[in-house]
Amino acid sequence: MGEGEYGKCGVRVNRGGKLYLTVYGLTSAINIDPIEKKPLYHFLPGTYSLSIGTVGCNFSCQFCQNWEISQYPQNNNYQVFGEPVSPQELVRLAQLYKTASISYTYNEPIIFFEFAFDVMKLAKEKGIRNVFVTSGYETEEAIDIALPYLDAMNIDLKSFSDEFYRKVCGARLRPVLKTIEYALKKGIWIEITTLLIPGYNDSEEEIREIARFIASLSRDIPWHISRFFPAYKMAHLMPTPIEKLKRAYEIGREEGLNFVYVGNYWQEDLESTYCPNCGEKVLERVGYRTKNHLKEGSCPHCGYRLPGVWV
Repeated sequence: MGEGEYGKCGVRVNRGGKLYLTVYGLTSAINIDPIEKKPLYHFLPGTYSLSIGTVGCNFSCQFCQNWEISQYPQNNNYQVFGEPVSPQELVRLAQLYKTASISYTYNEPIIFFEFAFDVMKLAKEKGIRNVFVTSGYETEEAIDIALPYLDAMNIDLKSFSDEFYRKVCGARLRPVLKTIEYALKKGIWIEITTLLIPGYNDSEEEIREIARFIASLSRDIPWHISRFFPAYKMAHLMPTPIEKLKRAYEIGREEGLNFVYVGNYWQEDLESTYCPNCGEKVLERVGYRTKNHLKEGSCPHCGYRLPGVWV
């Protein structure tokens, strides 16, 4: 990057030989969301998360639901916008509304890492957990720096095709797989989300490849299969057929995954958590409402300890 040049993310610029983050302290979105909306189903279920984002992204997904903020700098000559707020103010908000966590979401958190990191450190001091909702392009160095403060990640595995990543997202597949592997190795709680886009990444073969990859790491990683709705440069497509979602759910179970969930389509049987040992329903879900039957993280019927972060 030469003098005055911006990175692909649209929010880092070379000024006098130093890289500056143009969105530090600027939030484009701030809400209090159910943790299930991230989606995280095995991480403090039934709690709320102060959720923040900026503008910019290192991906350029043609189906982005939040493209108005993620692609704003790239589409507006690298201008940025946001409500000024300090890390201290964000942590005070989380305390005021008694949220169990702060989620860095809506756009890619790694592109505003310095801002997120300063919030994370203060949040951890106050006993508030930290969550990344991410496309999974973190380097090992970034994960290592975040490790003392980062409690959970929902990582998008958008496809199992490098061609899809290159043509549709402006990225590559392998770095995402490496991030999933490394975060798991480092003990961060992870859940994985795949948005099924009709005609692009929804073949049974590819769905099965994703399920096999996840199962090869751990059968206990929750996999969220989300319904696509038309957006951005894919506004001409139809939503994902319900039968395709149900078949993907079945494939995940066939490949040995203990926890498969369907998102963006409310049906209790496809959203709830079942004990892998006895098969009883231990967390009932409809949309973002959760009824938790676990006893300190264990099945009340057989005593099996379910993987997750429960307190």
